[in-house]
Amino acid sequence: MCNLYKIDARHKMYEVPIKRYTMHIDKTPPAEIHQQQSSQPAANSEKNQSAHLPVPLSPATTLNELIDNCALHYGSLPAVGMALEAPLSYQQFHHRVIVLARFLQSEGMGQGDRVALLAENSHNWGTAYLAIVRLGAVAVPILPDLPEADVHHILSEMECRLIFITQRQLEKIYDLKNKLQRIVTLDDYIEENGMLSLDPFSEYLRRAEEYVSPPDASFANVGKDDPASILYTSGTSGFSKAVLLTHANLCANAQAACKLLEIRSGSTFLSVLPISHTYEFTVGFLMPMLKGCRIVYAGKAPTPAVLQKICAEERPQGMLVVPLIMEKIYKKRVLPAIEQSKALRYICRFRLGRRFVYRKIGRKLLAFFGGNLEVMGIGGAALNPEVEEFLREARFPYLIGYGLTESSPLLSGGPQGDATIVLGSAGKPVPGVAIRIGQPDPATGIGEIQAKGPNIMRGYWKDDEGTKEALIDDGWLRTGDMGFIDQAGNLHIKGRSKSVIVLSSGENIYPETIEHKLNACPLVVESLVIENNGLLEAWIYPDYEFIDAETTGQSRQQRHQFINASLEKIRSEINALLPVNSKLSRIIERREPFAKTATHKIKRYLYSDKHMQL
Repeated sequence: MCNLYKIDARHKMYEVPIKRYTMHIDKTPPAEIHQQQSSQPAANSEKNQSAHLPVPLSPATTLNELIDNCALHYGSLPAVGMALEAPLSYQQFHHRVIVLARFLQSEGMGQGDRVALLAENSHNWGTAYLAIVRLGAVAVPILPDLPEADVHHILSEMECRLIFITQRQLEKIYDLKNKLQRIVTLDDYIEENGMLSLDPFSEYLRRAEEYVSPPDASFANVGKDDPASILYTSGTSGFSKAVLLTHANLCANAQAACKLLEIRSGSTFLSVLPISHTYEFTVGFLMPMLKGCRIVYAGKAPTPAVLQKICAEERPQGMLVVPLIMEKIYKKRVLPAIEQSKALRYICRFRLGRRFVYRKIGRKLLAFFGGNLEVMGIGGAALNPEVEEFLREARFPYLIGYGLTESSPLLSGGPQGDATIVLGSAGKPVPGVAIRIGQPDPATGIGEIQAKGPNIMRGYWKDDEGTKEALIDDGWLRTGDMGFIDQAGNLHIKGRSKSVIVLSSGENIYPETIEHKLNACPLVVESLVIENNGLLEAWIYPDYEFIDAETTGQSRQQRHQFINASLEKIRSEINALLPVNSKLSRIIERREPFAKTATHKIKRYLYSDKHMQL
């Protein structure tokens, strides 16, 4: 039995001639959530919903149509480039894609072939990806932080003959050099020791520009249901699966994401997350393209210093981050500023005073990101509720999104400006996506989140059993996440179904809820709650910089005493906030970070053994 909540988006379309193209203005009213028990009028009027949205492109069903439309529509507008460098225009970017695709075709790449990308973010990455799919070939993005063994597995299973790569990743493919026919370095690296035969991208592109294709040469017809990408999940359960996403999957999700954000063409969109992850690819690459934005790649790890310098120069209007970035800023900059001032600590005891202080800090935070930020998408993992409360009271322009690779990835989020979005929720289902709760608990309404829509994967690569388990009831995706939907239509995520702890009393414990409380403590960097012999305990990786500052001049023994006393104090304070059955029996110090996924979620399966060595 399932409770069904479905987006019903009705479009009124009319044509407006602009120059020599035909554009469509989307007068879509706010999404309506249909519920079995109650319905609620949309908070914003049709006028408010679409007042600041740019004119959208005609809907594309393939990535080839999508980039063609963008080049035609935005032409000489800046499209992509590295931070602090001159960007390529939409026409220039499109031209590079086409000439590279023709050259790849001349080298034997064609429909159905799989081509790997193992590299950090750059405009060259996007060029290579779109050239691959132009042929009807399949792009295989590989996360840059994957270990060598995983890279070998992916390249072998996908039977890739060509790879686009960077210098930092080369050592992972030395043992596969005889299986790879061509290795193109997107950062133009040339290896002098001769261990690998490399083609610098700039030189490869120059040869592509000079190549003259035969008069009868043409690209294969690429349909909306043809595969565009195969992406390997990096989830917390430990079993990596190859997700097959079609052109239509990615186009539908990118076009749905466009309706959630109020950002104009010509705006700057800063990219700091791995584009090889579907979150950044769809929402941080395809969506800004559809909006006519200029995408800027940081080119370096987004440390606070790097981020501040780039933002000061580029002054982005939009960007995506994972919660960890905002949580670090909150704990390292916001909390210390308050704790070090008696006056601020006193003022923050009162709601109006706290709001005044938070808004003042919020203005400084906006200045940190360049002063022009209009929207920051936060997703990939759950955001700490305390941090979200700060962002909301500070009037910081953020949106929470939820999804997974199998859904291309966005399932819910926003929309921007919707006053009915509840703190702690993941917003409303995105347009065109239906979400239901499978077998909800009669008392809490919590059950497995399931979704259906044009963004849902075709299945797992050569894994019929896994596909049948994930896709049920004529295409509904089992997400493996537990949650519920409130009366306003907001989706609330409680945690992974596989991480739920069932106590001997029969009560379900969602460890992520407790971990959020622990992670809000200044001494805690990250935590993991597990069950051990019927009791709950937490492993904590402390902030040793914080400990150093608090124990300056103390002996090693005094330092250990400080840590133990602090952990016991945290346990006492957290237990006071928890129900009786959720209280922690002990907290244990872990002296190294937990292994995490690309979006900084802890790989829980690695720590499932209660007796493993800490």
